[in-house]
Amino acid sequence: MASPTATKGKFKFSDKTLLSIIGYIIMTLLAIVCIVPFILIISSSFTDEMAITLNGYQIIPTVFSTEAYSVLFKYPKDMIAAYGVTIGVTAIGTVLGLFLTAMTAYVLSRRDFKWRNQFSFFFFFTTLFNGGLVPWYLMMNALEMKDNYLALVLPLLLNVFYIIVMKSFMSSIPDAITESAKIDGATDFGIFIKLILPLSKPALATIGLFLALGYWNDWYNALLFIGKSEMMPLQYYLYRMLANMDGLRKAMMASGMAVNFAMPTESLKMAMTIVATGPIFLVYPFIQRYFVKGLTIGAVKG
Repeated sequence: MASPTATKGKFKFSDKTLLSIIGYIIMTLLAIVCIVPFILIISSSFTDEMAITLNGYQIIPTVFSTEAYSVLFKYPKDMIAAYGVTIGVTAIGTVLGLFLTAMTAYVLSRRDFKWRNQFSFFFFFTTLFNGGLVPWYLMMNALEMKDNYLALVLPLLLNVFYIIVMKSFMSSIPDAITESAKIDGATDFGIFIKLILPLSKPALATIGLFLALGYWNDWYNALLFIGKSEMMPLQYYLYRMLANMDGLRKAMMASGMAVNFAMPTESLKMAMTIVATGPIFLVYPFIQRYFVKGLTIGAVKG
């Protein structure tokens, strides 16, 4: 006969195993729910347009076709140029935006800054009211931002919500750290660079990721201020291509032309999704590694 201790331990082990199995099942189902749409997008991008029209979207292509990618990469130089603009704007905008956001948040988090409440209210007020699209557009034109790469960088450079999040994180850093550095003769900028930024890695990783995604997915500012084809970012380039395809299809239908083939509109949308999000999927695992590392460092220190 098993001892009570062994029986009790056995039940504890069984309960833990059952909970682990349930957890793995739930996480597997959630992973499938997240992965299936991406598989559907990839499959549809390699499916013939007529097959999509007749059968809808299928996980396995019924009629394999690379016509959408042939249309998408018909002008490879333009595609490469659009990628280059997007990568450059994303890299520069993310670095500058992250640095300015961190500096602003640090100043607002300093309790010895006399006007921090007034400046905090000023930033918060802009989230409630703004001048509107027309005054902003006129101001950007007055600053000669038309066909200027700065028009793609400046509008997303600072976000009040990111400043508030960063400020809240930096406020949790003990004042004794900055005070001891001041006693050792460190300047405010030196404290910010050598102490505050290393301790703010979790917040920096989070805000940096948000900024990068915002720049990568931005097309609206290009729509307003960019007219030269060689300056178009990727998202706006794909938007223009899709709009041209749709306009051509409507023109052919209006003229009564007999169309013997289906223009790759739906499959083209899926191929555009793959082209636009592919680099993010390739880079994100490396970003996530540093993101998790920053969270771990922030949790251990204290």
